[in-house]
Amino acid sequence: MRKFHKSRRSSIQKIAFGLAGLLGVSLIKAPNMKEISKTASNVTSDQDIPLFSGSVRHGNTLYVAGKGAHFEGDIKSHTDHVLKEIEKELIKHGSSMEQVLKVNVYLADLADYHDMNEVYRGRFGSNPPVRTTVATYGGVPGNSLVEMDCIAAVD
Repeated sequence: MRKFHKSRRSSIQKIAFGLAGLLGVSLIKAPNMKEISKTASNVTSDQDIPLFSGSVRHGNTLYVAGKGAHFEGDIKSHTDHVLKEIEKELIKHGSSMEQVLKVNVYLADLADYHDMNEVYRGRFGSNPPVRTTVATYGGVPGNSLVEMDCIAAVD
């Protein structure tokens, strides 16, 4: 009976490592190759302790933190502002709207979905990124009507 369990575990491990390889996932800890791109204005601190980065580059991938619109306005003006802020961050790091792979959209009110889409439509070129859109419970921080983050390729 013991031999069966040991053999079974070995088979399961082989399958797991094989699947991980196919999916491009490493089950062995790789050396830290993170290239962090931060500037003083790009790091948000709380009581002089860094809280989060506005963006982080890892290899040829750029992760952009959530951008909001913290001013009076409607969903269309907030969406336009957020998309322009994302575009500025992408360009600053050598990427573009056309190189965005994934976008997360957080709405304060799901009723704004249609109007947000009117402004969003076409902003990422003819091959838009994968997108998830959710309505947040309790609103978006900073009273923004929308917040977006993204992942993009960098040349």
